[in-house]
Amino acid sequence: MTQQNLSRRSFAGLSLAAVGALGLTACNSQAQNNGGTSADGTPRVRIGVVSEHETHRLLAKIAKEEHGIDVEIRNFTEYNQPNPALHNGDVDMNWFQHIAYLADYNQSSGDDLTMIGTTEIIPLPLYSKKYKDVSEFQKGDVVAIPNDTVNQARGLNVLVAAGLLTLNKETIRPEPRDIDEAASTVTVQPVAPAQTVNALESVAGAIINNNFAADAGIDVNTAVYKDDPQDASAKPYVNGFAVRQADRENETYKKIAALYHDERVLAESAERSSGTSVPVTLDAAQIDETFKQYQDATASQGA
Repeated sequence: MTQQNLSRRSFAGLSLAAVGALGLTACNSQAQNNGGTSADGTPRVRIGVVSEHETHRLLAKIAKEEHGIDVEIRNFTEYNQPNPALHNGDVDMNWFQHIAYLADYNQSSGDDLTMIGTTEIIPLPLYSKKYKDVSEFQKGDVVAIPNDTVNQARGLNVLVAAGLLTLNKETIRPEPRDIDEAASTVTVQPVAPAQTVNALESVAGAIINNNFAADAGIDVNTAVYKDDPQDASAKPYVNGFAVRQADRENETYKKIAALYHDERVLAESAERSSGTSVPVTLDAAQIDETFKQYQDATASQGA
């Protein structure tokens, strides 16, 4: 969320009070754990992930065998867990999310986590059992989209890019209230992300994240439309490694993030995504610019 469209679940339940409580121990934890070493003196880095898989393990193996860095993969079961764990110092980095998800987390929690390196973008597909091509959608057709804040915005952008929706204002973080219904072909039905697969049975189309599509046995190559990973509107959905602000210049962490672009890791990631993953390398200035654009859009909508 890497996370394949890592932000696939809402972290709305995370309270500011909880983050504040974590902050009480954060300074001590970070002082004890940053730049830690294993018993034999090997640099030790703990990376939080969601749903550990072979890509994670391969990167850890290369880091250990070829770069002398002992990477411990810490698996979490929910997407609202790794960021508080990073803030708290329970992990040194996390690798599960894209820029938009992290920006939303920072906005809601008051935290200032950042990315130290980017990995890939996974196009977000529109599926249909009724139509074979996006041009076949009719006025008034219903499309199911994820209802969590981040994926909902991206889903709306996909439908705009597909020519099925028109917005009444320009924004990188649209909401259903921004839809110009009279000028749009389809209407949207927000549902829980995990329910987009089931919704596909009763609506003209559905925006379905890759993980849910894979779990349901849906071939990503059957999508009638996907967003363009090269388009500027897709930049907030570039995945990467997150760290605390104080660790942004940590050379060991930078080296780990760069290992994602090792051809062996890229090949493994491509296989897992059925060839849809697109490697992306953004520098610090580009990451910061995208963060700012997304957070400004979030603030302007009163999120």
